[in-house]
Amino acid sequence: MSLVSEEFPDLVPYRAEEITIPADVTPERVPTHIVDYSEAEQTDEQLFQEISKANVICIVYSVNNKKSIEKVTSHWIPLITENTDKDSRVPLILVGNKSDLVEHSSMETVLPIMNQYSEIETCVECSAKNLKNISELFYYAQKAVLHPTGPLYCPEKKDMKPLCVKALARIFKVSDLDNDGILNDNELNFFQRTCFNTPLEHQALEDVKNVVRKNLIDGVHDNGLTLKGFLFLHMLFIQRGRHETTWTVLRRFGYDDDLELNQDYLFPPLKVPPDCTTELNYNAYLFLQSVFDKHDKDRDCALSPEELEDLFDVFPYMPWGADVNNTVCTNERGWITYQGYLSQWTLTTYLDVQRCLEYLGYLGYSIIAEQESQADGITVTRDKKIDLQKKQTQRSVFRCNVFGEVGSGKSGFLQAFLGRNLSVSRKNTSYYAISTTYVYGQEKYLLLHEVFPDFDYLSDSDLACDVVCLVYDASNPYSFEYCAKVFKQYFMDSKTPCMMIAAKSDLPEVKQMYGCSPLEFCRRHKMPPPQSFTCNTAGDPSREIYTKLTTMAMYPYKVNLMFFKLFFVLYKSCLLFNPCATL
Repeated sequence: MSLVSEEFPDLVPYRAEEITIPADVTPERVPTHIVDYSEAEQTDEQLFQEISKANVICIVYSVNNKKSIEKVTSHWIPLITENTDKDSRVPLILVGNKSDLVEHSSMETVLPIMNQYSEIETCVECSAKNLKNISELFYYAQKAVLHPTGPLYCPEKKDMKPLCVKALARIFKVSDLDNDGILNDNELNFFQRTCFNTPLEHQALEDVKNVVRKNLIDGVHDNGLTLKGFLFLHMLFIQRGRHETTWTVLRRFGYDDDLELNQDYLFPPLKVPPDCTTELNYNAYLFLQSVFDKHDKDRDCALSPEELEDLFDVFPYMPWGADVNNTVCTNERGWITYQGYLSQWTLTTYLDVQRCLEYLGYLGYSIIAEQESQADGITVTRDKKIDLQKKQTQRSVFRCNVFGEVGSGKSGFLQAFLGRNLSVSRKNTSYYAISTTYVYGQEKYLLLHEVFPDFDYLSDSDLACDVVCLVYDASNPYSFEYCAKVFKQYFMDSKTPCMMIAAKSDLPEVKQMYGCSPLEFCRRHKMPPPQSFTCNTAGDPSREIYTKLTTMAMYPYKVNLMFFKLFFVLYKSCLLFNPCATL
C-alpha cells in the first residue's frame, strides 16, 4: 500500500487487494501482479493456490522481532517447498520490514539463512512507514524472476555453475569469428552490439581488458579477451549483482531459464506446403562457408576429424556419423571436402529441415548472420505442379531414386557419383549420395537415394522424386526383370522421368530373360535407351550420366523430345550397317 500511494496508510487492513504494476512504470518493462496474504482472512488452501501460481515470493519478517525471523526457516520456507514443484524452483526474497524501529541491521542474522537456502535470491531491509527501499524491493522481486541468480552461481563455492560455464563457453566460441581462441576488438564490438545494441568506445574496451588483466594472468592475450577472461567478466557481473548483464547475453544466444537452448530458438516456425521442398539460400551458404573457413586451419579445403570435432564443439552431441563419409565427397584420406561439407548441409535441409534449423541454431546463424531466425536461411520452393505448368524451375536440389535388385550395382552407382571407382569404394553404409552437377552452366545438387529392393513395400517416400533411375546388371540375365516390374507397377502412368542404367558394362553383356530387350522396352515406353555404366575404371568414373539425370529432373517435359532424338541417332546408326533395318 505504501508502494502505490507513496505514503504510509493510517489504517492498515489485514490484507491488501491485488495490485498490478503496469509495465511502463517498471525498469524491466514487465507488468507485475502483487498478491498479499493474511493468515487472519485466508485459509491454507487459498495460500497453497497462490504459492503454486507465484513466479517469486517475498517472505516478510519484522527486523525488531526475533520470532518473526525464526519463522522464516521454521515455517515459511518448508511450507513453500512443500507446495512448489521440485523441478521449477521459485525464487525467494527475504524482506526485513520496520527498519525504522531499530538502529541495527538484521543482515548478520539473515546471512546464514541465505547461504543455507539457494532459492533465496537476496535480502532487502525496508520501512513501509518512511518508504525506505519499498520500490527497490519490488524491483529485486522482478529481477529475481527475470534474472535469477540460482542457475548462474553457487554461493557456497563462490563460482559459476557448470551449465552456466558451458553456455558462456559456447557463446564465446560462436563469437570468435576467426576461431583463434580470443575475442579481438572487432569481435568484442560485434558481440556488444549484438547483445546490447550499442558498440563500446575504444577506451571502454581497454578499461574492460585492464580489469581482466589486473585480476587474471591469462585473461588477455594478444590484446584480445580469452575464454578465461570472458568467464571472469561474467563472474564479476554476477558477484556485483549485475545478473541482468549475463542473462541478456544468454537469452540473446537462445538460452532459457534452465540454461538450455530454447525450443523456440532452435525450431522457429517454418511452413512447408505439400509438394514443396526446402533448400538453403545464398545467405545460409555464405554463413556455412565462413564456418568451414574458420575451422579449416591447415587450409587444405577439407576437415580433418579434429577440425570437424572442433566445428561441432558448440553442439550438445556429434551430429555427423561415419555414414556421412559415404554420402558426400571426401579427399584421399577420407576427410570431408569443402564440396562434401556443403553437400551434407544441402542434404539435411532437403530431407529434414527441422534438423537443419536446429543445427544452424547451435552454430548461431541468426546472430552471426544478423537474421531474425534460422528460418531466414531457408528457401521453400514452389509447388512442383507449378514448375511443370510454367515449364521452368527455380530449384537447386533434385532427387533421384535408384531402384534395382540386390547385386545390380546400385551402391557402386552412388559411390561413383562421389568420384570413387571399385578400387577406392568403401563398404557402403549410406543409402544416399549427394554432389553437384552442371546443367547448361548452372550448378545444381543431385541427390541419389538407393531404394531398398522390396518390391511389395515401397513407401510414398520411395516413390516421391524428380527422376527415377532403374539399374540392372547387364551381365546377369535375370536382373532386368525387377526394373521392368518396378516401372510398370509404379511409374508407367506417372509424369516422373525414368532412365534405365545397364550397370557393370565392363563385363560381357548377356541377353536378358524378359519378354523384350531393355532397348525395346525403353522404346515402347518412350524412355531414353539404356545407358551403359561401370565404376570399374582406372580413373574417376564418368559423370556424364549424372548430368543427364539432373537435366531430366530439371526439364521433365523435354524427356520425350530427348527420347526421339536418341532413337533417331540409333536408327541412323543401324542404317549405316543395314539400309533395310527397322527400329
